[in-house]
Parts: sequence; C-alpha cells; structure tokens
Amino acid sequence: MSDQEIERTIIIGSGPAGWSAAIYSARANLRPLLFEGAWTEANRLQGTTPLGQLALTTEVENYAGFPSGKLKEFLSTAIQPDRVAGMPPIDEHAHPVTGPELMELMRQQATNFGTRVITDDIVSVDFSRRPFELTSLEGQTHRAHTVIVATGARANYLGLASEDKFKNRGVSACAVCDGALPRFRSKPLIVVGGGDTAVEEASYLSKYASMVHLVHRRDSLRASKIMQARAISNPKITIEWNSAVDEVFGDDKLGVTGVCLKDTRNEATRQLPASGMFVAIGHTPNTAFLKGQLELTDGGYVKWIKPFRTYTSVEGVYSAGDVSDDYYRQAITSAGTGCMAALDAERYLAQKGIE
Repeated sequence: MSDQEIERTIIIGSGPAGWSAAIYSARANLRPLLFEGAWTEANRLQGTTPLGQLALTTEVENYAGFPSGKLKEFLSTAIQPDRVAGMPPIDEHAHPVTGPELMELMRQQATNFGTRVITDDIVSVDFSRRPFELTSLEGQTHRAHTVIVATGARANYLGLASEDKFKNRGVSACAVCDGALPRFRSKPLIVVGGGDTAVEEASYLSKYASMVHLVHRRDSLRASKIMQARAISNPKITIEWNSAVDEVFGDDKLGVTGVCLKDTRNEATRQLPASGMFVAIGHTPNTAFLKGQLELTDGGYVKWIKPFRTYTSVEGVYSAGDVSDDYYRQAITSAGTGCMAALDAERYLAQKGIE
C-alpha cells in the first residue's frame, strides 16, 4: 500500500459519538472514513445494526435542539431521498424527533462535510503497528494514522421472544431516555433487576408512573444499602421478590399491557398489568473485536487514561461514547465525547506533522 492509501482518521461506529466525531474531523479536513456497521442478522439480534442504539428508540425528548413541532418538511429536504425512503414514514410530527430521524440527520450532516461511509463491521485491529491496521467483515484491510472507537454498548435483555416483539412499544432499557413519554405517564410500570441501576431506574420512573413494580429474582437486592433504603421507602415502588418475567403481553394498538411473573421458588405464575417494562440488568460494551489491543475496565469498557481526554492506552487511538461510558449513557454526552475525540485526533496529527 502507498502512503496515499493511509487514512488520517478512521471512525468505528455510527451512533451519536461516531457521527459527531465525523462532523468535527471532516470540518478539520481530515477526510474521515467511518465504518457504520453491517446489516447482518447477527447484528440485528444483538442490537448493533448501523446508526446505533438511538435508531432503536422512538421519540427523543432530551436531545437539545429538537423541540416538539412539525419537522416533516425539514426532514424531507435535509436527508437524501434514498435514505428517506428507508426510514419509517414521516408524519406531521406533533411530537419530538424520533431516534431514527435524529441519526439520519447526523449521518447526513457528516456526509455533507465529506465523511466517507462504509457499511461494514471492523472485526479485528492491529494497534501494535503504525499506521494502524484494521480488517473488515468483508476481508478488506485499511490503515490509518488515528482511530476513533465509537462502537457503543448494547443493553442486556432477558431474551424472551415476547420481549423482543415489544421493544420500543413499551419495552425499554433506558428510563431516563423513555420514562417521561406519554405512554408511561400515570401508568403502572415494571423494572427488572436488583442492582443500583435497577433501583435508580425505578426511582426515576416513580416520578411519572402510578406504580413501579421492581422485579427481582431473589429475596434481597444487590443494590447498595442506601439505594435499597430508597426503594423500600418509596411508596410508589413495590418490590416483587423471588420473581422473574416469564412473558410480556400486549397488542398492536397499545403495545405492552402486562407481564407474566414466575415465582423462582415454585414456578407459580401470575399476571401483572403494566404499560411498560424497563430492563435494567446491565450493558455489554461492543469491544470484542479489540481482542486485547486496548486497555479495558473490569466491565469491558475502553479505558480513558487521562481525565477529560479521550485518550486510550495506545497513542493515536481514541474512544468516544458508550464504549467508554458506563455511567451517563446518553446521546448528548456521547455526541460531546465524539467531538472531543475528533479534536484529540486532529491535535495528535498536527503534533506529528501528518497532513
């Protein structure tokens, strides 16, 4: 390969972090190459298809700059016709922008500035050599002076067919993202889990729901003592001990209408009415393809080695978004770190005199 075939920056991932990194690096004339992921059945089943987790959600009320209003004309003119054709129908929008729409807008903005996009997965990397070497699912090899890893983290689900059927129609893995939506307000809700995250989700949802049922497999929570006390003392949280969700019920019009709980001690079942189920049993960062190339946390997230920087354990490799963030996990924070990673990459290239 010649020097002309070495990319200045390759971005892996197509969520808010990836597209923000692409916008900033493209505006800095780095001509970024972004791998948005492949449309494979394996990616569909684990929720890692192109455009990231946000493309699997409905309304997005908490991303700044997109208030409720009529967005149809703007969306129809801002996004390329071939991409609009593949999106869910755009209505007159009395509600906020949806996840797929927001991701398509980010993608369009990145390509408007010259970002090149490949619809493929990066399956292996070699960060021990310079330029870095990356191999795609289709077997193509690419080299780059800098790499931004923005592959995100996927929510863990229970694995029920009925759960998968009602994803985005009452089944969610993010209370902060979805809890305030009209479908959940003043309705009974389910939270599955027993750790700090589950209790935090239940506490948050109690501000909107008529009642929150915290479903836990055991007779004691794994959450910290202070979080346990918070859940137990909250009059709008009922803990369903020794219980597991066996099935999710609903219909095409209303979405989720209830769940079937199974007693983990005797397998007795009972039905519980609910308008939504929030699964809070952890996330899995999409870092398997790194295979020891970067230092990871105990939870498998890419470790930032310097505060307020997106530096990884390898100079010239940066990470952004949920692949490094196991705390906030919001679209807007992911976009912010995508910007940071692009600026870090740009400054690294300038310091090295790479043009």
